[in-house]
Amino acid sequence: MRTQNAPRLLLLLIILFACEKVEQKDEIRWVSLEDISASIKEAPPMAVGFDVDDTVLFSSPGFHYGQWKYSPGSDDYMKKIEFWSEMNNGLDKYSIPKHCAEKLIALHKERGDTIYFITARTETETETVTDYLAEVFALENPNKVIFTGYKHGENYKIKPIKDLNIQIYYGDSDTDIEAAQASGKRGIRIMRSENSTYRPHPRYGALGEEVLIDSGY
Repeated sequence: MRTQNAPRLLLLLIILFACEKVEQKDEIRWVSLEDISASIKEAPPMAVGFDVDDTVLFSSPGFHYGQWKYSPGSDDYMKKIEFWSEMNNGLDKYSIPKHCAEKLIALHKERGDTIYFITARTETETETVTDYLAEVFALENPNKVIFTGYKHGENYKIKPIKDLNIQIYYGDSDTDIEAAQASGKRGIRIMRSENSTYRPHPRYGALGEEVLIDSGY
């Protein structure tokens, strides 16, 4: 009897496992560009914010170079102002604009929204990031990129999101979504490119946020 029932039991377990996987996937609040557009269709022009690295730019080439040059095998290069000086003043010529960002920014430009870029990169005396973003996303009179820096346990993006009354903030990392939620604003997750040097990858939907479909590129 046990031998005869074994295949049925195995099939039942497979079905239950598959259903569990589907339920986990369905828990993610997937949204499309069309969903976002429809949700703000009747709203007046607003301020929106974007993270930079892995959100609007695939900037891993610059970070890979920095690690190779300043601290092979470790992340210590991110503590060096010399690296940030290079990153903020030219290495973005190797960054690739993400298609999802091009579409999102075009949507908000068409609505007349005010666009801000808020990055956790370390601030340097000079920067060309603002000009680069203006060029690749065709922005006229762009707002200067806001550099918040990063310190473990501190989320410096909350203040500018509140101060600028940003209504929607797009970002790839947990800290981006947490900053939006802590500010009482709408945080939308942008998927990180699979070959990004920024690891580990976040768990999409873990904070109950909306996640933009096909936003890894």
